[in-house]
Amino acid sequence: MIDRPHARLAAEGHPDLRPAYGFAMQAIGPRGATASDIGRRLGVSKQAAGKTVDRLLAVGYAERTDDPADARRKLVRLTPRGFDALARSAAIFDDLRAQWVTTLGADRVRDMEAALRTVVPAETAYRLDATSWLGGA
Repeated sequence: MIDRPHARLAAEGHPDLRPAYGFAMQAIGPRGATASDIGRRLGVSKQAAGKTVDRLLAVGYAERTDDPADARRKLVRLTPRGFDALARSAAIFDDLRAQWVTTLGADRVRDMEAALRTVVPAETAYRLDATSWLGGA
């Protein structure tokens, strides 16, 4: 579930993408976020979020910009490379889900997704690299 999609992402031009980066990029969101926001959304410390953000900056998936609403704050925003990685990841995960439906049946997959939504806190839940997430970009 993790290795095959990341191997495909590497083949499609994203060899530096790691599983944690996808979650962090989703926490950044289409409009950007502060390191504190990212940490809160991921359920980790600001320092842990900052380390992941530093890696995203280093490999070109994100950038720091001034917050237009508050000159004292810095926002982390996705770069076009970051948006491309998420779009490709969305397509890959949609393919993976379709394989599950073929193997397990649509009802079982829906039941599995519902069960996971029940046990994952709503404030930290993301549909993995969902295409619909990109619609707000």
